[in-house]
Amino acid sequence: MPTVHFVDTDGHHVTAVAASGASVMQTALDASISGIVGECGGYGACGTCHVFVDDEWAAKVEDPDDGEQIMLDLTHVPRRAQSRLACQIAVTPELDGLVVHLPESQR
Repeated sequence: MPTVHFVDTDGHHVTAVAASGASVMQTALDASISGIVGECGGYGACGTCHVFVDDEWAAKVEDPDDGEQIMLDLTHVPRRAQSRLACQIAVTPELDGLVVHLPESQR
């Protein structure tokens, strides 16, 4: 099963195992990763699962669609070039080892 590495603003690193077909957000919630809220349940409608995809992984993760782009403009912490909503990233075998950085706050 693929793993996702979550890095908080203090540099603490937690690795979580993703269930088949799960999103990065669901993987974080299942592993009780602090810093991912997911208020909307993964529908891309709240922005509380904002993450920054590590530069080394950016080319392997699909670009956000128009709806996600709008939500990223509304997140609590300003978006960056590699901002994504974790609920919109499906964990696949190709993303095994994905590294995402958490923002200071989701609210």
